[in-house]
Amino acid sequence: MRSELGKLTLDKVFRERESLNANIVDAINQASDYWGIKCLRYEIKDIHVPPKVKEAMQMQVEAERRKRAMVLESEGTRESAINVAEGQKQAQILASEAERAEQINKAAGEANAILAKAKARGDAIRMLAEALTQQNGNAAASLTVAEQYVLAFSKLAKESNTILLPTNTGDISSMVAQAMGIYGKMTQQQLAQSSPTLSDGTMGTETQGQSQS
Repeated sequence: MRSELGKLTLDKVFRERESLNANIVDAINQASDYWGIKCLRYEIKDIHVPPKVKEAMQMQVEAERRKRAMVLESEGTRESAINVAEGQKQAQILASEAERAEQINKAAGEANAILAKAKARGDAIRMLAEALTQQNGNAAASLTVAEQYVLAFSKLAKESNTILLPTNTGDISSMVAQAMGIYGKMTQQQLAQSSPTLSDGTMGTETQGQSQS
């Protein structure tokens, strides 16, 4: 028994009592086999240790408990930090994806707005060209130019105390005719940009026809 006890620490003696009993049985049988004696069972019922040893063992047990508690606490802190980091990572990923989707939607909206404005401008130019080719189209255009002329001077009068007037302010018809000439040139340029390119002969014929009319 002493030989087996010497192989173990005191705390293992308390924890591994069954294993200690089995080892003692084997040691007894090896010694008594020559005499034809066989030990079937050996059991340590109680172990008495000095008070100081018992106190030291108790301190060791408490130290082990504190150690396990600290290990568990550190593992919990580690898992918590990992979870927080993963959460922040996912939040940043989701935020970046949301910002990317917002930028894509904003760009698509701006592109659609530009296309819509371009389409509306093209439709307006086509409608204006069709209106000018109809009967009384030039008269309507002259009236519109005269209205815009008067409106422009009224805006200048509101925005500034100084107004620049042309020399022939008494001759409204000449001013309207001059404005119509500028308007006609701008309309031809817009029609040339919006309509498909024609051959030189065709363009010349159309220009001559317009000038004759």
